[in-house]
Amino acid sequence: MDRQTEAIEDVYARRYRGFRGALAGIVGSHELAHDAVQESFARALKNRGDYRGDGALEAWIWKIALRVAFEMRGRPIEQALVDAFEPELPRPDRDEELAIALKALSPRRRLVIFLRYVADLDYAEIARVCEISEGTVAATLAQAKAALAPSLGYSNRLQELREAAD
Repeated sequence: MDRQTEAIEDVYARRYRGFRGALAGIVGSHELAHDAVQESFARALKNRGDYRGDGALEAWIWKIALRVAFEMRGRPIEQALVDAFEPELPRPDRDEELAIALKALSPRRRLVIFLRYVADLDYAEIARVCEISEGTVAATLAQAKAALAPSLGYSNRLQELREAAD
């Protein structure tokens, strides 16, 4: 087994739940999300030679996973940034207030918050996944945090979101 295959399998083993939770919000159920995750990692393994090491491997896999999920919904990812991303929290019962506050954000803001705090991607990786600039990532995160701040102590709650994903 080559190193890239091992690395992809490691991402799958560590982050399956996060991928499934995010994709469930797109495809509509955990069962379909499981299928989307399986297809995403199968594509990642099949096309592992396309990964050139620019950025994190996980960000590259997230990009594949989001594309697979939106293909299943019959929508391009660009449209998803406008009106379709509704990720499921890893433990929605743990913080209902946070779940409600996140749903009040625009789909783009939810996606960027999710990729930052659940997927734990940095700004450059989020920019690659969403095909937007790092400046747009920074601005979107700032806007999302400002929107969350009045109803939540967002920094603590977003840290809880990150910890719940692990």
